[in-house]
Amino acid sequence: MPAHPSQPSRSSASPRGGSPSGRPRKRAISKRQRAIYRRRRIVVGVALLVVLSFAVWCVYSLGRGVVQGIALLKPTPISRSAVPDPPKSTGVASCGNTSVELALTPASLSLPVGGSLEFTGTVDYTGAASCLLDMGDLTLTITSGQDTVWRSDSCPAASKQLLLANAADMDKASQKFTWNANRTGQGCVKDETKLPNVDRGTYVAQLSLGKSVSGKVTITVQ
Repeated sequence: MPAHPSQPSRSSASPRGGSPSGRPRKRAISKRQRAIYRRRRIVVGVALLVVLSFAVWCVYSLGRGVVQGIALLKPTPISRSAVPDPPKSTGVASCGNTSVELALTPASLSLPVGGSLEFTGTVDYTGAASCLLDMGDLTLTITSGQDTVWRSDSCPAASKQLLLANAADMDKASQKFTWNANRTGQGCVKDETKLPNVDRGTYVAQLSLGKSVSGKVTITVQ
């Protein structure tokens, strides 16, 4: 049999210059393109991070607002200061002025013009039941004829309650008064050095408690 002419062998290489396996060759990426891709990834990552942070902040703010709203809805206890109990009555009556005897004793029976004289007023209780006496109601009065020269109550006196009873050491009370040989002004004058001095002469001192009065004591201003 005549021999067939041999066919020329085909090269295994692809006519397009591909790889021997027939797969397309990867296109080479330049450094510039890689830098662009890298920047894009960074921008996208930062944007995602910003969006995520904003979402977290929104959730936190919403949750905090809800908690505060619930707290406002809860009743808030109101603190109230303790109200002191009203003072209890002792049940002891006032002595009045019908069960007492008054006495007035001066430190001296004379004094100079512009001087001062101390008096001691004494209260003797003659009642049976215990009672309360306000020593602030005791009043020393200095007169000259029908003229009232000085009164110890021209300025209000502080209340001083004492318990008196028909028993030893509980049936007497005393109080000191000082007259600076001056004349009481109109109304209360606490600084008695501003009051005018009385003239030389005789004056009468007397202690009173309501309608009860002591004996009169004559004082000479020399």
